[in-house]
Amino acid sequence: MKMPPAEKILEAYSAIADKRIIMHENSAEVSSSDGTKTYTVEWDGNTYASSDPATYWQGYPGYPVLAVLMKQGKLPLDEEAVASMAHIPWKKLNDAHKRDYAAAAEEALETVENKEKIMRLAQEGNALLAEMDLVLKRKLKKK
Repeated sequence: MKMPPAEKILEAYSAIADKRIIMHENSAEVSSSDGTKTYTVEWDGNTYASSDPATYWQGYPGYPVLAVLMKQGKLPLDEEAVASMAHIPWKKLNDAHKRDYAAAAEEALETVENKEKIMRLAQEGNALLAEMDLVLKRKLKKK
């Protein structure tokens, strides 16, 4: 599995902090930071599919998949770190930095307390993700 930039975990934190995730039995709906898009994440065991661009086109787990994995308890979720990541305009930042996710994250974290801890948690989360037996697909086959 192709690995996402560690900064995508920060975007997942924001999605959780902003309560932009609606969990269902085998799927979830995750709204974008600006509210203009809603992505569908589906899973069957350790196989995940999502309509977000990173997962669908780039082949790595985008923030909607990462947020779902956190909500499912498969990736660690630090409540304090998550709370401090609320209301960050990721879409605007990623566009302004032309998809330089490190630069976007640096700007996002300028006003956030515990930013060193948050980046460490994101890197630890990515390390755990690398060890997971996770399969990504563009779409799950309908039964």
